[in-house]
Amino acid sequence: MSTDRTLQPLRPAHSAPVVFGAGAAIGVLGGMIGLGGAEFRLPLLIGLFGFVALSAVILNKAMSLVVVLVALPARLAAVPAAEVTARWPVAVNLLAGSLVGAWAGASWAVRMRSATLYKVLAALMVLMAAALVVTHATTLDTLALPLWAQIPAGVAAGFGIGVVAAIMGVAGGELLIPTIVLLFGEDIKTAGSLSLLVSLPTMLVAFARYSRDGSFAVLSANIRFTAVMAAGSIVGAVLGGLLLGVFPDLVLIPALTVILLISAVKLARHD
Repeated sequence: MSTDRTLQPLRPAHSAPVVFGAGAAIGVLGGMIGLGGAEFRLPLLIGLFGFVALSAVILNKAMSLVVVLVALPARLAAVPAAEVTARWPVAVNLLAGSLVGAWAGASWAVRMRSATLYKVLAALMVLMAAALVVTHATTLDTLALPLWAQIPAGVAAGFGIGVVAAIMGVAGGELLIPTIVLLFGEDIKTAGSLSLLVSLPTMLVAFARYSRDGSFAVLSANIRFTAVMAAGSIVGAVLGGLLLGVFPDLVLIPALTVILLISAVKLARHD
C-alpha cells in the first residue's frame, strides 16, 4: 500500500475540449515517431492537470492500454499476422522477463514515497530521451549473440522494460523496439508489431498488481477525464502517423528529446 499519499488527484477543472486537445497533442507527438506518446503524457498529467505521481501513472497506464488495443489491429494490417506470429519465440523470450518486471515495478511504485517516485520518474524520463535518440537517430545493428546468451539477455531486458513500463504507465515501445532489433535482429517494422504483442500482456499484469491496493479508485473517480484524453490520444496518434516523415528526424528527434529532458527536470523538482 502507498505510504504517504492518497490516490485521489487534485481535481482537474479543465473542460473536455482542453483535455481532448491535450491528449491529441500528445498523440501527434507520439504518432510522428511511431509511438503512443505516453512518455509525453505523464508529465502533462502531473504538471498541467495536477494529478499526484501514482495517480498520473495509473491513468497513463489506462490510456496507454487503450492506445495499444487500437493500434494493434492497424499494425497487424501493415505487417501480416503470419509474419509476426512466426516470430513468437522473440515475444515469449521478452515476456518471460517483462511480466515479472511489470509486477515488480507496480509493487515498488505503490510503496514509494511521493518524493522518491517523482525522482524515479524523472530518471526514467531521461532514459526514454536516450532511447529516443538511439532508436531514431542511429543505425541499430544486431548484437548476433549465441542462443545460450540471447535467451537470458532477452529475459533480463524484458524484466527491466517491464519495470520501467509499470512505473511510468507506458507501453514501453521506445525500449522494446531497439531491444528486439539489437538482440533478435528483426527489422524496425516487425519489431514495432512485436513490441505491441509484448506490451499488451505486460500492461495487464501491471494493472492486476495496481488493482490489489485499491489503486483503481483514481480511474473510477476520473473515468470521463480518462476516456476523453484517451480518445484525443488516439485521434492525435492517427494524425501524427499521417505526418510521419513530414518533419525530418534531424529536427523532430532533438526537439522531442529536449521536451523529455525538460519534463524530467520539472518532475525531479516536483514536491
